Amino acid sequence: MAMTHPPEPIAHGGALSEAIAKHGGEPSQWLDLSTGISPFSLPLPELAKNMWRRLPEMAEASRVGEKAMKYYGGSVLPLAVPGTQAAIQLLPFLRPDTGEVAIVSPTYGEYEKSFRRAGIEVDLVSTLDAAAATRAGIVVLANPNNPDGRETMRDDVFGFVRTQRHRLVIVDEAFADLRRDLSMVGAAGMEPNLIVLRSFGKFFGLAGLRLGFVFAEPGLNRILADRIGPWAVSGPALAIADHAFSRMDLVSELRERIDKAHGQTRSALNMAGVSIVGETPLFFCCEVGDGEEVRDALASHQVLVRSFEHSPSHIRIGLVPDDLSAVRLRETLRLVLPRSA
Repeated sequence: MAMTHPPEPIAHGGALSEAIAKHGGEPSQWLDLSTGISPFSLPLPELAKNMWRRLPEMAEASRVGEKAMKYYGGSVLPLAVPGTQAAIQLLPFLRPDTGEVAIVSPTYGEYEKSFRRAGIEVDLVSTLDAAAATRAGIVVLANPNNPDGRETMRDDVFGFVRTQRHRLVIVDEAFADLRRDLSMVGAAGMEPNLIVLRSFGKFFGLAGLRLGFVFAEPGLNRILADRIGPWAVSGPALAIADHAFSRMDLVSELRERIDKAHGQTRSALNMAGVSIVGETPLFFCCEVGDGEEVRDALASHQVLVRSFEHSPSHIRIGLVPDDLSAVRLRETLRLVLPRSA
């Protein structure tokens, strides 16, 4: 019997060690703008020492779920998962007999990979209207979208969910913390064919914590919970989320810092003459001609950004953390893109 090999992993942002292996330098010398993760982290609480020696209890998960429901504006208790990536791996089990999945693309590549690995046909479409014209039993939309920042208005998403009840609609809101006007969290649970995924780590600058939330009607979340098993989210992760959802003062401060960094990054890009073609509060999508070439040129100066096979003329640039980093980004772009000077 012929041997099968697992698919090649998708390249994501944050691969700083690979960039260092290729271009040299120490981590502290690099300006890593390759992810859409906030450059600022929420201050962490002091954790009880016994938390590291015991399993998290159901009461802790329930308490955090209630706070997450209030924080995100939900109408149903969410399922806590060890990062939304873990939930993406389980989505094919919700409707394993579906004939086809429509993914509004280009977008986060792990959705396509997860469904194809399960033997489910994937149709990459450009809009929700195009998805409606397919045979898909599941539709996936990221809103705001990664990596180009494309936005779909909430009324349009809601209308699609209500008129396409024979389809399961999955909305990835990993970058919606600062765009609550787009969020469908409040409808999840009330609309039986709607699932909304929320990432904890991106806005709070704690991606290494591996925490996310799935908002859906209880029957769908029970399927995911059964698949993911008990104690999927660690006690320390639950405690940190509990702290974050209880400190709106810290959340407001974090929003202000992100807003300032967004302005600094935009100014640096504008002054370097770079064309911004899309954005979210946590990253910019830029037209640069040859994305891979520009990515490598920036990396040679120890500035790390993302390029994309599906959008070869684009790069994605995360937020600079301070004024000095903004100047460095501006001047490095001017150096590698002399036509923009």
